[in-house]
Formats: sequence, C-alpha cells, structure tokens
Amino acid sequence: MTAPIVGLVLAGGQGRRMGGVDKGLQPWQGRPLVAHVLDALHPQVSRLLISANRHLEAYAAFGHPVLTDATDLAFAGPLAGMLAALDTLPDDTWLLTAPCDSPQPPADLAARLLAAAAPHGLAYAQAERDHPTHALLHVRLREPLARYLHGGGRAVLRWMREQPHGVARFDREADFSNFNQLADLHG
Repeated sequence: MTAPIVGLVLAGGQGRRMGGVDKGLQPWQGRPLVAHVLDALHPQVSRLLISANRHLEAYAAFGHPVLTDATDLAFAGPLAGMLAALDTLPDDTWLLTAPCDSPQPPADLAARLLAAAAPHGLAYAQAERDHPTHALLHVRLREPLARYLHGGGRAVLRWMREQPHGVARFDREADFSNFNQLADLHG
C-alpha cells in the first residue's frame, strides 16, 4: 500500500512579474488560475492544500486549507510554501506540488513523480526544461529543507539537486507552460 499523497498548489508569491497582482486569482478561460490547478490535482491526491500569503479569504473560498509561510520565511519563495505544508503532514506522507500559474499539469503527474521519487524521497518534472515546482517530496525531507531555508537558501532546483532525487520525464513541455505576465493570460 502506498503512503498518501497530499497536493499543494503554490500561490504564495508576490506576482512581481505581473505587476504585483496575486497570480493564482487571475482569470484564465473564465476561472482563476488556482481553480484550474486544483481541478487537475484533485483526482491525483488524497486531499489538497493551498499555499498563499495574501487574499487568504479568497483562497479559502475554494474549500481547501490555506497555509501561509512561516513569519521568518514570508515570501521566501516556493520552498517556504513546501515547508509550511510538510510541517502539517504525518510522517508517512508525500507532498505533490504544482504552481498556480501553470494551469494544465499532466493527469499522471503524481503517478510518474512517485515512480521517480520512491527510491529517493524526491522527484521533479522535466520536459524540455526542468520544472522543480512540479515535484513530489516525502515528509522526511522536512528537516533538510528547513535547514536550507533558515540558512538563507532559496533556489528550488539547487536544493533538490543537493538531495537524493529522481527526475520524471514528460514529453510535452506545454503541460508545464506557465503565465508570468498579465498579457500571457489573454494571448
């Protein structure tokens, strides 16, 4: 029997490249970006969480627990959101992460990441490029991640490559397309 997988949508950033707007709440195809990611992850996980640092009530309206970064790590990047989630999970759990600005993750993201992560405790997605925020982490990585963040580390891929890890390869780069500018949402 496989340990449970909990999904986390990473929506805790400051949206600097979008002029400071909250990316996850921006509409795309008539719905907020975060709603698309939640829908895509829902059939792949036992439950969902949202990492957010502002507009908490708007995120809570999606019906899933909303986690904020620890005070000393507020807006410290995706790893801070991952750590906040790992801190809430039981010891036998996997955490599947996906960013809110990448609304079409693969339907088999969790399964393929688990196959790559099982021997290591960590895997991230790769198509034409690396996609470290599309990742699966075992809760046992909580302490190494906390040490890295509290030591000033912020680079997601650097931290992941320092851990024993696997890489799940995907054929379609388009499955990981993300929106970094408001114009991208309407293009």
